[in-house]
Amino acid sequence: MSADTHHSYRAVVVIPTYNERENLPVVCRLVLGMTGASVHLLIVDDNSPDGTGRVADALAAKHPQIHVLHRERKEGLGRAYVAGFKRALEMGYERIAQMDADLSHDPRDLPILIRQTVHADLVIGSRYVEGGGVADWARWRYYLSRYANFYVQQLTRLPISDATSGYRCWRREVLEAIDLDEVHSNGYAFQIEMAYRAYLHGFHIQEIPIVFTERRSGRSKLSKRVIWEAIWLPWKLRFGKHMSPNASFRLAQRQQGIAPSAVPHVGYGDREESP
Repeated sequence: MSADTHHSYRAVVVIPTYNERENLPVVCRLVLGMTGASVHLLIVDDNSPDGTGRVADALAAKHPQIHVLHRERKEGLGRAYVAGFKRALEMGYERIAQMDADLSHDPRDLPILIRQTVHADLVIGSRYVEGGGVADWARWRYYLSRYANFYVQQLTRLPISDATSGYRCWRREVLEAIDLDEVHSNGYAFQIEMAYRAYLHGFHIQEIPIVFTERRSGRSKLSKRVIWEAIWLPWKLRFGKHMSPNASFRLAQRQQGIAPSAVPHVGYGDREESP
């Protein structure tokens, strides 16, 4: 595979929206500009009062690479992503990326995020590895995010610097292995839980540096409820309170230092790319 080729497999970017009518056309234009016809977009709109769904439909009518999933009501970021992931799997995509609609995730990072799934099962765009960072954030927001990730690492032993990042790309095998119907968290907690479940299954996770920029327009979805959920979830994950017996068994294996046996771990030197 040449450095100029994004990939030789079907890829889609899942973008949840709620009141993002101003940002959505811009992010779609930038993503299509970076990836051309090789990557599709799946917009998941939660019946936005500002008409984002109609904007999405208009974009889909103009660009065959854009698909829209309309949901009846707002149920949170996690529910929107689960619905989008299920639809993407049904549509046969082999690589499934996720990103925010508010332009906080730079579309220029998308090609390498997708391309790195040649080497890893889950690739996370990280603010907290060398070369990563944040821009235009209030100091309290930065320290909240840094402490949240430290807190997650200490409680779960998840070997990830930025477990709350929402800029990711999954190989379809990971999402198929994770029981999406069991995932009930939302907000930052959803990102933590999904990464943790991938870790328990023994999938290879890689972080690449990104710079996260504060949204340009619209209102942030960060709320006290989202923060409290993220505080409690790591405890539930640590003690297996959020999982099926099979996942709890994998957790016990991890805590005993035993590599999970249900899904083979694939490292950098072992990956063979599918056509």
